[in-house]
Amino acid sequence: MTLAWQRAMRAALARHELTHVQFVLLASLLWLESRGDPPSQQRLADFVGIDPMMASQVLRKLADRGLLVREVDPADSRARLLRLTPVGRALAAVALTDVEKADAEYFGVLGGDRADFVRSLSALSSFAQR
Repeated sequence: MTLAWQRAMRAALARHELTHVQFVLLASLLWLESRGDPPSQQRLADFVGIDPMMASQVLRKLADRGLLVREVDPADSRARLLRLTPVGRALAAVALTDVEKADAEYFGVLGGDRADFVRSLSALSSFAQR
């Protein structure tokens, strides 16, 4: 089941030339930017829940594509602040729409059972985090 969902996500993101990790970072940056100040790479990595070194490598590739800017934090020269470019913001928004559509199609087969499914997953998640 997970592999089928991953295939659906890869297909939705392929037209944007994004991996799932790249998409998660872009979409999360889009959301965090909408909340105020530009986040640091560390804050974004923590928010997404990935290794900071991996985040740095992926973010460099996204910056090379012109999708975001990594700026030195004036308060800490070792840190990088992130900001989406207009192209990156537009791509993140379109990719987000495509991912949401793919999710809706994939989970749409649940029909009226969707709420029960979400409750069950939440219960499993809570149990696993003990």
